[in-house]
Formats: sequence, structure tokens, C-alpha cells
Amino acid sequence: MEMTTIIGILAGLAALVGGFLWEGGRINGLMQGAAALIVFGGTIAAVVVSFPLARLKTIPKALRFAFTRQQDDTEQLIEDMVNMATSARRNGVLSLERLVQDHPNSFLREGIQMVVDGTDDSLLKQIMELEIDAVEQKHEGYAKIFESAGGYAPTMGIIGTVMGLIHVLGSLSEPTELGPSIAVAFTATLYGVASANIIFLPIASKIKSRSADEIQNMELLLEGILAVQNGEHPNLVRKKLISFTPVERYSVPAVKEGFNETAD
Repeated sequence: MEMTTIIGILAGLAALVGGFLWEGGRINGLMQGAAALIVFGGTIAAVVVSFPLARLKTIPKALRFAFTRQQDDTEQLIEDMVNMATSARRNGVLSLERLVQDHPNSFLREGIQMVVDGTDDSLLKQIMELEIDAVEQKHEGYAKIFESAGGYAPTMGIIGTVMGLIHVLGSLSEPTELGPSIAVAFTATLYGVASANIIFLPIASKIKSRSADEIQNMELLLEGILAVQNGEHPNLVRKKLISFTPVERYSVPAVKEGFNETAD
């Protein structure tokens, strides 16, 4: 579990509630069941109408993608590719089958297996680029669900406020009740705007950010797999793959033929 997402959401909610209480508000003034029903129920309904059932079923996966820590370490992936380039030059590409069979990254396993099977480099690149595109579209679908929720929630809040004000205007015969009733009406707008900007839209942005990192790693692996297939020197493989990472995050150790060889 990646705690930054949870901490960010909780900190945002705490800031809003804390500011409200600081100004002398009472916590029960924010607890309005009718407003919550209108905003969250209406938002959920709008999202359900907007997307087919198959897309809605991906919501748990989207949340897991946003809230869990990315397992792939870019620097470790580079080292793995350099080791495979070394092994391929020294022992041939068939030696890679044993090296990659237990690797946790399925994209790398599939690519190296195609190299071992003798797949043409242009076909290998085409297949793996299609897989990258499919992953990117999947993540984009995840983000769109939460972006839609972030767009609907403020509108539902306004609808809830208008409905509350209609009720208020129908009770003008009791002036003493106008102030509290208007405050309750505007709670719906608060729910809508706050949920959109603290929960829904930030989750969509987090999904996009994590997707960009994963796609970058996949492109890095594709470049490394093609370099291994072409028999390029490990030093050259390393230099190519480092271009996918920020320079300040990565040091460039020298690589010799057979250095850090894991196939022996």
C-alpha cells in the first residue's frame, strides 16, 4: 500500500474540517445525510449511466492501481537487462531462458522468450508495442471513470443546494428557520466540490502518473530486449536504458564482458 495517496486525501479532508472548526463551526453542521445522498448517490448514478458494466467492473482494479506501491524498480530493470545482454553475448540467447523464467516482470519474460524463440525483431517490436498501447488504454479507462465522477460531483452539489433553497423559499413563514436551512442547503455544494477536488480528480491524476511510470518502464524494457536480440555490448545497452531515467538518479558503472554474469 502506498501511503502518500491516503495521507493526501486525509490531509485535505482534515484541512477543510479543521478550518471550518477554527472559524467556530460545529462538526454536526457538516453532517447532512440528505446532502450526502443527493451528491454521492447522484454522482454514482451518473457514472453508472456513463460507462458500460464491463468498464465499471474495473473500478476495484483502478483503486488498487492508485493505492498500491509500484513494484518495478527502474534501476533494477536496467541491471537485469545489462546482465542478460552480457549472458547473450557470452553464452548465446538460449542461455536467457533460464535467466528470465522466474523474473517478476511479465513483459520482460514475454519479450525475452520471443528472443529465445527466434522471433523476427520487427515482429517482436510490433507485438510488444501493441501490448504497451493496450496497457496505456487500460489505464486511461481507469482515470476517465474518476475524472467523470469529479465532473459530476460539483454539479450534483449545486443541484442539492438548489433543491434545499426551494425548500427554504417554501418556508418563508418561519423567518427564524431561514439561516440554518440555507446553511444546510449549501452543504451539498461543499460535498460536491470537496469530493471532486480532494478524492475523485486527485485519484485520476495519480492513476495517470503511475501509468506514465509503468509505460516508461515498458518502453525501457522493449529497448533493452531489442538491444539484447541484436547482440549489443552491455555498456551500450546500459547507456541506452539510462536515457529513460533522470540522470541524477542513476550512476553509470563500467561493464565488462561477463561482469555480473548470472548465467555461469
